[in-house]
Amino acid sequence: MPKLIVVTREGDEREVEGEAGLSVMEVIRDNGFEELLALCGGCCSCATCHVHVDPAFTDRLPPMSADENDLLDSSAHRDETSRLSCQLPFSAALDGLKVRIAEDD
Repeated sequence: MPKLIVVTREGDEREVEGEAGLSVMEVIRDNGFEELLALCGGCCSCATCHVHVDPAFTDRLPPMSADENDLLDSSAHRDETSRLSCQLPFSAALDGLKVRIAEDD
């Protein structure tokens, strides 16, 4: 199974396994990271699954949709590495991906 490295808001880092075909948000949630709220359940309608993605993986991610971009604009913590984890399909191509859970807005 591919591995995902998750950094919490406090800076704790943990490597977890994730099932290919889930979203990065689902992998994070299913591994007990409660600070990632994901209130809309992955419908791209809230931005409570905001993460900062390791720039080394940028070229392996799908392009950002207009909806995702608009939702991220509402975050005071958006930067060039920001993505909504519900919009990132997890796969073997993302093995070793490192994400940091964004600060709460």
